[in-house]
Amino acid sequence: MSALLQIEGVGKSFGGLKAVQNVSLTVTEGRLSALIGPNGAGKTTLFALMSGFLTPDTGRVVFAGQDITGQAPHLNARMGLTRTFQIVQPFAAQTVRENIAVGAHLHLPSRSQALAQAESVAQQVGLTPQLDKLASDLTVAGRKRLELARALATRPRLLLLDEVLAGLNPQEIAEMIPVVQGIAQSGVTVLMIEHVMQAVMSLAQEVWVLAQGQLIAQGTPAEVTNNKAVVEAYLGHGTAERLQKTAARVQAAQEVQP
Repeated sequence: MSALLQIEGVGKSFGGLKAVQNVSLTVTEGRLSALIGPNGAGKTTLFALMSGFLTPDTGRVVFAGQDITGQAPHLNARMGLTRTFQIVQPFAAQTVRENIAVGAHLHLPSRSQALAQAESVAQQVGLTPQLDKLASDLTVAGRKRLELARALATRPRLLLLDEVLAGLNPQEIAEMIPVVQGIAQSGVTVLMIEHVMQAVMSLAQEVWVLAQGQLIAQGTPAEVTNNKAVVEAYLGHGTAERLQKTAARVQAAQEVQP
């Protein structure tokens, strides 16, 4: 499998705030990966740099072998690099079918063709029964699926998912996980920002951890969740050592029990 997206020494500051600092990573084609980290770590800023919504101060972005640093988002989408947004904003006065067709129009000028593709994409994300419903009438879970469908309709090679599970209850999360798995199995490379560790553990083949704008760990989900630096970033300084001592005490107590 080859590298589909390469981020090389990318940095971005807003005034005195260094939101992203010298980040390098490679997304391999055909894999489902995750970018995790505490709130304010710079994850969404990094997505914006990847997809062209922001231009990095330093470094470069390479997609499918081409330097796309600072290239406009619609041009990146035409190349196959598409993202979703954490705050979902559908065209509320249009139907689900029409919303999805907006994404399909990137490659299909004909309205009838775009609407036909919308039906196919809706089936993929479980929105077929709601195709003729106004987007404004969807639940939070429905809007999340619609955001996913609009992105899929652009025919992405790489799909950047920004907290597609945020705001969902446990049952809705459990129902959405197979949808994301199905997208990856269909041949779309997926990189997701996610706080729901249940989803990261069950979905991701590779995980990067961002904290204070810097990458602090990389590996499988099991490897990064057992990484001391990752525990500290999420739960505070000294937490990893305290957890380790607690685990040792519990184990010692179990060993002395008859």
